[in-house]
Amino acid sequence: MGLFTRRKPKVDHAARIAELDEANRASRSPERDRELLRLRHRAGAEAVKQAPARPELATPAPASPARGAESKCPEITPDELTPELLRAAILEAGCLLVRDLMDDEAALGFADGIERSFATRIALRENGGADGDGFYEEFVPDDPYAIHKRDWIEEGGGVLAVDSPRLFNDMLGAFDEAGLPAVIEGYLGEAPLVSADKCTLRKATPDVTGAWHQDGAFMGDVRALNVWLSLSRCGDEAPGMDLVPTRLDEFVPMGTEGTWLETQVSDAVAEDAAGEIGIVRPIFNPGDALLFDDKFLHQTGSDPSMPKPRYAIESWFFGRSAFPEIYVPLAA
Repeated sequence: MGLFTRRKPKVDHAARIAELDEANRASRSPERDRELLRLRHRAGAEAVKQAPARPELATPAPASPARGAESKCPEITPDELTPELLRAAILEAGCLLVRDLMDDEAALGFADGIERSFATRIALRENGGADGDGFYEEFVPDDPYAIHKRDWIEEGGGVLAVDSPRLFNDMLGAFDEAGLPAVIEGYLGEAPLVSADKCTLRKATPDVTGAWHQDGAFMGDVRALNVWLSLSRCGDEAPGMDLVPTRLDEFVPMGTEGTWLETQVSDAVAEDAAGEIGIVRPIFNPGDALLFDDKFLHQTGSDPSMPKPRYAIESWFFGRSAFPEIYVPLAA
């Protein structure tokens, strides 16, 4: 034995991720999808360990975008999206509606993929085996991380995006094509991470019951931005989102009369918070995205008479300087 032990070379996760992404675009491989997911998790864990001091959020633009007549939310097109405009909209309305962030065909195709992931989950539980195409495969993070609320997500009509290696990589690829990573990094002031626990592929049926909430109330002290992407028309023929499109600097009272969850906000409190603007249920078309922070007050807006389900992606991005300790990190 020599006096020195040879150290393993440090893995350049970012370079390897870029290499595999390029190879996947040329020829799709379920094995690469799995490796990309694993590498993103390891890169995310390293980023959290090396978290810097909190930078400032983006300087807001001089004015927020005009509110839509029907949505009452600030509305823009994808080519107008900047960190500064996003920050201005959130400071005024708590959210920003980006119409046609994804084109209709791509959005509807992604909805088909979510349906397949649901069906694959059922088939694997009934028949055993594995999914060779990567539409459903439960992700196991490295120690000491663990995913605790998979059953709860399923009960709410969702599949964790990390449990579908193929769709998780499709999602990040679509966001990259839309230029979202640069906008989110500019908004947060640092490179974003996503969480295995708060990135969900959803199918909301008309019988689902909404519950008013602000996500930051149960995420802790974070720097966060949610990209909620509709993959089907919703708000009229399918469950949409009920929104309070106004800036809330604090968390409103939770668990009061008329609620059944400790973190739930009552209808009365939501109506009071909405003020003169009022509560809205916008019509979203396939590919429309709503961006909002952790203090935005919202709920699923449904009615049993609606004839169709709603498909959507809920993807929370976090600055590594304040990533929630309870969640599993992945590089975005």
